[in-house]
Amino acid sequence: MTVISNPLIGASPVMNEIYKDLVLVGQSKATVLLRGESGTGKELIAKLIHERSARAKKPFIKVNCAALSESLIESELFGHEKGAFTGAFQMRKGRFELAHGGTLFLDVVGDLPLSVQVKLLRVIQEMEFERVGGVQTLAVDVRVIAATHRDLEKAILEGTYRQDLYYRLSVIPLCIPPLRDRVEDVLPLIQHFIEKFNEENRKNIVLSQEMIDLLLRYHWPGNVRELENCMERLVVLA
Repeated sequence: MTVISNPLIGASPVMNEIYKDLVLVGQSKATVLLRGESGTGKELIAKLIHERSARAKKPFIKVNCAALSESLIESELFGHEKGAFTGAFQMRKGRFELAHGGTLFLDVVGDLPLSVQVKLLRVIQEMEFERVGGVQTLAVDVRVIAATHRDLEKAILEGTYRQDLYYRLSVIPLCIPPLRDRVEDVLPLIQHFIEKFNEENRKNIVLSQEMIDLLLRYHWPGNVRELENCMERLVVLA
């Protein structure tokens, strides 16, 4: 079984190609765009890229772009000054400042509103920005890794995503395959998660061959995340 830093498991041809890419990508400073369905492990791969880079000992900061409202995302990314808006009782550093010297992982980057996209493009290009409500220009050194499950090319045609930001994010695009396209990895993943949750729950659950065959025939639309949750539920309730 091929394992890199333990979190990624699988020896399918498509995953082995990704492992090879990670070695080269980690050594560069280029912006990376991870593309793939939800639950395929994009955050784990982002962490691996960070760990294999010269920034490994610096911060790895992540932000879910879809989890914040349009009114908060700008403050979350760039920070704000005291009194910048109602409730801003003190100065707050944004994720770019917190990631200085390290890596910023922008998850679900395809869901960013247009008003923030243009500001994000400027920061990635120039590595400079102002906090919300501020006038001082701040400089940072951050490697950006973004991830999306959206069809960004379609979003560009629909006018909901900036083409220039898309090109800036996808200097190195990596497509993470769904679990149904790497069926050779299902059994190693099952074994890994059963061992993990047996240890966590102090159990010794062993799957029958009939159960394994059933799991191998399933389509896994939720990908590795669904498989992991299924194995946890199985161990806990068995």
